[in-house]
Amino acid sequence: MRIIEVFHSVQGEGPWTGVRTTFVRTARCNLRCTWCDTKYSFGPGRERSVDSLLREVRRNRTRHVCLTGGEPLLQSEAPVLVRALARRGIQTVIETGGSLDVSPYLAIPRVALSVDVKCPSSRMEHRNRWSNLPLLREGDVLKFVIGDRRDYLYARRVVRTYEGPATLVFQPVWGTDAGRLADWVLTDHLDVRVMLQEHKVLWGDVPGR
Repeated sequence: MRIIEVFHSVQGEGPWTGVRTTFVRTARCNLRCTWCDTKYSFGPGRERSVDSLLREVRRNRTRHVCLTGGEPLLQSEAPVLVRALARRGIQTVIETGGSLDVSPYLAIPRVALSVDVKCPSSRMEHRNRWSNLPLLREGDVLKFVIGDRRDYLYARRVVRTYEGPATLVFQPVWGTDAGRLADWVLTDHLDVRVMLQEHKVLWGDVPGR
């Protein structure tokens, strides 16, 4: 697999926020979101074997792994890694930009999918793969990164038609007014979670944390 970094931290996003986790950040991405905070993952990274990644997870003694990027679904060996983690009793969250097919991961045990719906400020909303949404299960996450009012209205339209069991998360673009986003959600009585990026609250916008 082409890997940018592997690090030991606490999960900063989604329902496992605060949980001690090993992060495996893969190289390359097929999207170019305007507000992306991991542009350093666009490069080729370095080749790592699945076995070496498993050994690093074991050294960290974590029961949770976050496979993120970049775009991890671009990595042909990603299912091999995730299956191997599952056999070891490890829960994996796969964070994907939402433009690629998630179906190969649905049958792998101990996997939760965190799938983005790209809003207009990302300039990638034309890449949303809407066929992923009906596939999401209880325990999966459907995430919207919100930069402004236009993004919020776009996300609101989507969640008002979504009937699946996934947890709905509205996450403000880092540095924007999170309280304003929460006020909009409260005004419209939306059943979504407004969540910050806890790792940035703890350490700031620092790579590898």
